[in-house]
Amino acid sequence: MDALLADSRTRIVVCCGSGGVGKTTTAAALALRAAEKHGRRTVVLTIDPARRLAQSMGLTELDNTPRKVESADGDLFAMMLDMKRTFDEVVLAHTDPKRAKEIFANPFYQAMSSTFAGTQEYMAMEKLGQLRATEEWDLIVVDTPPSRSALDFLDAPQRLARFLDGRMLRMLLAPARAGGRSVFNLVTASFGVMTKAFTKILGGQLLTDVSGFVTALDSMFGGFRERAEQTYKVLQARETAFLVVAAPEPDALREAAYFAGRLAEEKMPLAGLVLNRMHRLAVPDLSVERALAGAEKVDSWVTEEVLRLHADLSRRVARERRLADQFTAARPGVPVFEVPAQPEDVHDLDGLRRVVG
Repeated sequence: MDALLADSRTRIVVCCGSGGVGKTTTAAALALRAAEKHGRRTVVLTIDPARRLAQSMGLTELDNTPRKVESADGDLFAMMLDMKRTFDEVVLAHTDPKRAKEIFANPFYQAMSSTFAGTQEYMAMEKLGQLRATEEWDLIVVDTPPSRSALDFLDAPQRLARFLDGRMLRMLLAPARAGGRSVFNLVTASFGVMTKAFTKILGGQLLTDVSGFVTALDSMFGGFRERAEQTYKVLQARETAFLVVAAPEPDALREAAYFAGRLAEEKMPLAGLVLNRMHRLAVPDLSVERALAGAEKVDSWVTEEVLRLHADLSRRVARERRLADQFTAARPGVPVFEVPAQPEDVHDLDGLRRVVG
C-alpha cells in the first residue's frame, strides 16, 4: 500500500465497493497516509452523505471546495461533492451566461441536477476531472458514491451521455433545430402521434420543461459525450489505481468479485483489495475446543464467559479467513491489504492513522 501511495506515477486512487464496507474511512486513511508519510499534496473527495469524513478530520463541514486539514502533518485537503453545484459549474463552463440562466430556471434541470438517477455518479466523475485538470494535486483519492451496485460509478458517465443522446431527446430537439417551432405545433402526423403519446405518459408541462431544457442544452451535448470519453480514458490510464474495498462477508465479497471482473473487462487497473474489519485473536493458539473445555471446568463465571467469547470469536475469525482466502485464491495476482476491526468507530485523525498503520 505504501508503495502505491508513494509512487509519483499514481495520481488517482479510486476506492470502490458495495455500501457499508468502509469506503469513506479507507479513502480518508489512505489520503492521510499519502500526505503525512510520503509528502504528497493530496485531496480526498467524498460523496458520503453521512459526513463522517469531516468529523474524522476535525473539520466542521465539507463542501464542493477543497478544505485544508490543518491538524494533519502534511498537505492534506478534503471535500464533499455538491451534486447540483457541480452540475451548475459544468453548465457555466460550457455555455454563455444567458443560456445558463435559462437552464438554471428550467424545472426539469432543477429536478435532474438534484435527483436524476446517475447524476451523482456522473458529477463525481466531473469533479474528478476538474481536480485532475488543475494539476494542483500530487494525488486525488476518490470515495465512490454509496450505490446499490458499485458498478454505478463506472456506468454513470456513459449512461448520462446516452440519456442526453437518446432518441426521445433528439426528437424533442428537432423543432428547435428546424427553426424554433414548438413541439406541439409540429404538423407531421408521425411526430404528432408521438407527441400525444409522450404528453399522455409524461404530462404536457413536463414535456414542455424537457423540451426547453434540451433546447437550451443543445450546445453542451457534444461536451457531455466528450467528457464521458475522457473520463474512461483517465480511469484506464496508468495514473489511476482502483482499490476494491470489502468486508469479510459473503455479500460484500461477492460484489467485490464481480467488480474486480468488470474492471478487468474494461481494462481498468485494479491495484488491490482492501479487506476491512478483519477480526483477530489476542490468543491465537487457544483453540475453540480447549476454550470450551476450559469454560466447563473453571469456577469463575467471568473466566467462563471470557473463554466462551474467545471460542465464538475464533469461529468468526476462521470464517472470515476462509472467505478471504476464497476471494484471493481466485485472483492470485491482486495484492491484499487487511485492515483489523477497530474497537470503536473511527472519529479522528489518530483513528485514521491506526487504519493504515
